[in-house]
Amino acid sequence: MTGSAKFRKLIEADDYPAALEVARQQVENGAAIIDINMDEGMLDSEKAMQTFLNLIAAEPDISRVPVMIDSSKWSVIETGLKCAQGKSIVNSISMKEGVEPFLAQARKVRRYGAAVVVMAFDEEGQADTIERKFEICKRAYELLTKEVGFPPEDIIFDPNIFAVATGIEEHAEYGIAFIEATRLIKENLPYAHVSGGVSNLSFSFRGNEQVREAMHSVFLYHAIQAGMDMGIVNAGQLAVYDDIEPELRELVEDVILNRRDDATDRLLEAAERYKGGASAGKEKDLSWREKPVEERLTHALVNGIATYVEEDTEEARQKAERPLHVIEGPLMAGMNVVGDLFGAGKMFLPQVVKSARVMKKAVAYLMPYMEKEKEELGLTQGDAAGKVLLATVKGDVHDIGKNIVGVVLQCNNYEVIDLGVMVPSQTILDRAREEKVDIIGLSGLITPSLDEMCHVAAELEREGFDMPLLIGGATTSRVHTAVKISPNYSRSQAIYVTDASRAVGVVSSLMSPEERKNTIARVREDYIKMAESHARGQEQKKRASIAQARGNAPKIDWSGYTPPKPSFLGTKVFKNYDLADLARYIDWTPFFQAWEMKGQYPQILQSEKYGEAARNLFEDAQAMLKQMIAENWVSAHAVVGFWPAAARGDDIVLYKDDERTDELTTFHSLRQQMSKESSKPNLALSDFVAPEGEAPDYIGGFAVTAGIGEEEVAHRFELANDDYSKIMVKALADRLAEAFAEAMHEKVRKELWGYAPDEKLSNEALIAEEYWGIRPAPGYPAQPDHTEKGTLFDLLNAEEEIGLHLTESYAMWPGAAVSGIYFSHPESRYFGVGKIGRDQIEDYAARKGWTVEEAERWLAPILNYDPAKIAQEADAA
Repeated sequence: MTGSAKFRKLIEADDYPAALEVARQQVENGAAIIDINMDEGMLDSEKAMQTFLNLIAAEPDISRVPVMIDSSKWSVIETGLKCAQGKSIVNSISMKEGVEPFLAQARKVRRYGAAVVVMAFDEEGQADTIERKFEICKRAYELLTKEVGFPPEDIIFDPNIFAVATGIEEHAEYGIAFIEATRLIKENLPYAHVSGGVSNLSFSFRGNEQVREAMHSVFLYHAIQAGMDMGIVNAGQLAVYDDIEPELRELVEDVILNRRDDATDRLLEAAERYKGGASAGKEKDLSWREKPVEERLTHALVNGIATYVEEDTEEARQKAERPLHVIEGPLMAGMNVVGDLFGAGKMFLPQVVKSARVMKKAVAYLMPYMEKEKEELGLTQGDAAGKVLLATVKGDVHDIGKNIVGVVLQCNNYEVIDLGVMVPSQTILDRAREEKVDIIGLSGLITPSLDEMCHVAAELEREGFDMPLLIGGATTSRVHTAVKISPNYSRSQAIYVTDASRAVGVVSSLMSPEERKNTIARVREDYIKMAESHARGQEQKKRASIAQARGNAPKIDWSGYTPPKPSFLGTKVFKNYDLADLARYIDWTPFFQAWEMKGQYPQILQSEKYGEAARNLFEDAQAMLKQMIAENWVSAHAVVGFWPAAARGDDIVLYKDDERTDELTTFHSLRQQMSKESSKPNLALSDFVAPEGEAPDYIGGFAVTAGIGEEEVAHRFELANDDYSKIMVKALADRLAEAFAEAMHEKVRKELWGYAPDEKLSNEALIAEEYWGIRPAPGYPAQPDHTEKGTLFDLLNAEEEIGLHLTESYAMWPGAAVSGIYFSHPESRYFGVGKIGRDQIEDYAARKGWTVEEAERWLAPILNYDPAKIAQEADAA
């Protein structure tokens, strides 16, 4: 599902016969094993695996090769093992979670008669050196053969093939490390096999297929001699070792075997000669400069090249009757090509935003000439495809997604009026009326924004508006739009837009009166059905009462536990934290997601779909990040605090000092109410703090920002018509803020609280949250109440200390910020509260000193009932 878009779409469409054809083609093309993976968030993966394997069993031309059952979920693997005929292979198990889970899974694999791939991965992380690779494989071999009785010939070790020639010194040994580890495995672990993902090796040369083929062939030549049995590689793209051009073979061999200190530099220098005539880069190949000016403008727009756009625009102006004709003619023709490529999935958002930057530069050049014309008062006034007003709603500060939508719409000749962030409903209505807009678009990230969107929809209804209302943002959804927002706006229709790539299609379908009528009728019918289905689903879901949920709280043994004491009580401030140090902690996966490029980093850089665009985006991000750090574009500040604490039911009471006589404040937590199996508890955050009467415990809190100065920098780019850089700096500031939270949590664990002084985790392990303790944030799944941030900020004095404050909806400003609460108990873990019932809402309101209506307003997204329906029933009664 994750490797083939075609296969995923067929399975999602329940078209199993066509999906079988994909497997058949793989076998016909020479695949010796078929790897089947059904991991996808919205899919019943167990059922899909069972269905597909049952169908394969009846297809002799497919089932003649072994099946590799591949999943990150053990339940899916076991489902596959129950169905697979003949001998299958499990991909994979490891000691990442410890020895006991590893042995338990191995015993089950053996019972089912399957072979197994064992990753060179243990409790300390992935193996990267010869010694670690062999040490882990030897340990696993002894455990499997001696304790499980696993046949050694059914063990396939994957000692991890990593990329070489990356420019990072530590990576130079990765190729030879795999080869030598393979040699040790084959010499010392009888009958075991060795496999590996060969394509990982050449990641640095993605796009240069001749060099990649040479690297794969040379690597396999040496690895097979060392004992490698099998590998994942495109067999149709392997050069014969002896046929590789001698100079290239020697350069590649130097890199893989790490024979010279300058091996990487020499291969990089020579690589361009082996690109099969491909240009060294878009801007270096200037042959396009010889084409007519119209084609040159299209090329510049498609490739995001701004270097020559002013001189080309001037040449086009000299040929045109009026300056406006340059925009309506060659520039819009070029942007239409961009739009077509984007719609066909051949361009991606970062490239489109670069195209918009070139377009804006051309338009800015033409503006003085157009202003001289009495007939024309503006850029394309009266000629735009439509007028769209965009706003991030009141109380919310997040606008990266909204900015991208605006750019994409402008690229398609829509006039966009962007009101910015924290926009009150009346401002939205007034400007919409004043500008006579065709469509309004609302954006929001935090959960209170959902309620504000409902309010804006109701106000549009009350004041007689009839233009469509588009809804987007991280917390919004089609279901919420259908159930909560749409009923407030019957004069027109609220429509959920998944992402920027869908925005143009939705907007264009709403522009002509006839199309608008049909689109609204279709959406309204869908949303009514969805709301009815949602209502039925809510009635069917069983919830425990709050009393039952508390009775099923986790049974933590506090008697044998001594809570660690922090090195200080109160708060400590960290000003102007080193940005270069924070950059080491960046998790790049969400950065690509912000640009609507789906996939994990660094694998996305090798993605068949996104690879080239992702690499270009990453290169631009690295260059800007380097400049941000060198020139101190933003400042990073943090405040951290610790206080004595004790659990009192579902609340956490904080004390002024260790005497614990004077209460300082209270954090309130919410408890899961979903009906659970007896072995699984209903969690609340208070469960992870020692109750009153037990050993004295503590909790911590933090607030960090890397956004001081971000708005000024973004505004400078905006004035320069550079939306690409404006969005980039915001996305990087967000990443630095998240990295800051990661860095401070590590400092807390190792020094400030000091309960894990010897912790040694890689950045990958930090991202995977393999540490002791948690840092949940108010407003997120473990505590969905954003107002708890108010208590935290008061404790930290965050506004005065680091310039970070809360909006009326409890969003943090500047937006590049993270805050949360530190828990140190070893059993503390992240979870989601999920939907809760009216009994807990009433209880929570009493504890917070709220009315039930206030609690329902702040916690509307997680209610397991409809307050309006209860109010109607009460009125009727």
